[in-house]
Amino acid sequence: MGVKKSRALSNTVVYIIMTIMALIIICPVFYALCGSLKTNLQLMSGESLLPTTWEFQNFIEVWKKANFAQYTFNSLFICFFSTLGAVLLSSLTAFCIERCDFPGRKFVKNLYLMTMFIALGAVTLRPLYTLAVNVGIQNSLWPIILITIGAQGSNVFLVSKFIAGLPKELDEAAIIDGCGPFRILTSIIIPMCKPGIVTVCMISAMAAWNEYPVALVMVTDPTKATLPVGLANLYEIQRYATDWGALFAALVLALIPTVILFIVGQKQLVQGLSVGGVKG
Repeated sequence: MGVKKSRALSNTVVYIIMTIMALIIICPVFYALCGSLKTNLQLMSGESLLPTTWEFQNFIEVWKKANFAQYTFNSLFICFFSTLGAVLLSSLTAFCIERCDFPGRKFVKNLYLMTMFIALGAVTLRPLYTLAVNVGIQNSLWPIILITIGAQGSNVFLVSKFIAGLPKELDEAAIIDGCGPFRILTSIIIPMCKPGIVTVCMISAMAAWNEYPVALVMVTDPTKATLPVGLANLYEIQRYATDWGALFAALVLALIPTVILFIVGQKQLVQGLSVGGVKG
C-alpha cells in the first residue's frame, strides 16, 4: 500500500512538473498569436491579452510587403533538399557501418558520434565559409543545404541503432533470393526502420527551417535570405518604428510549418527517439 501511494505521489509530481514546463513553452506562443491579431495601439496599451478587434491585415502586410513569400520559398527549398540529403546520407552510412565489415568501422562510427559534440557556429563556420568562397558557391542556398546535411551526425547514430536491432538473417535470406546490398537497403532495411527514417526527416526539416547563423554568413543577397534571417531583418528595419503586430504575424507564420510537421509526425517521432535510444 505504501509503495502504491509513493508511486502515485511521484507520478503526480512528474505530471505537475510537465504541466508547468508545457505552460512555459505554450505561453509565449499564445502571446505571439494574440499579438499578431492586434493593432500597435492595442499592443502598446497592454489593456487585454486577447485582441479586442482581430487585425488579420497584419498577415497580409507581412506576406506582401516584407518579401515574406520569397523568404518562405527559400527556407522550403533548403528544407526539402536538406531533408532528402540527410535521409540518403544517414541511411547509406548507417547501413555501411552496421552491415559491412571493413577496416576502421568502429572508428568511423565513433567519429560520427564525436561530431555531435562540435558546435557548428563556434568552430567550423569560418573554415566552411572560406571553403564555400574557394569553391565558388557562396551567396547561394547550396552551401546552407550541404552544411545542414553534414552537421547532423546524430541522424547516422539514430538510424544505425535501428539497423543494429534488425536480425542479420533477413539480409542472408535476401542474398539467397539474389538481392544485392542496395536492394537489401531499399526493400528490407528502410521499410523496417520507418520510425527512425521519419524521425530523421522531422529533425532535419526543423533544423533546416530554423537555421540562422550559416544562412546569415553564407548569403548576402536579400532575395536569397531564409525565413529566420528575414525575420531578423524585419526587426532591424523597424527598430525605431516597430510594427509589432506585423512582427508577431511574421513569427506566427514562421511557426505554422513546424507545428504542422510535429502534429502530423509526433507519434513516429516519439517512437523513433525512444526505440532508437534503446536498440543495440
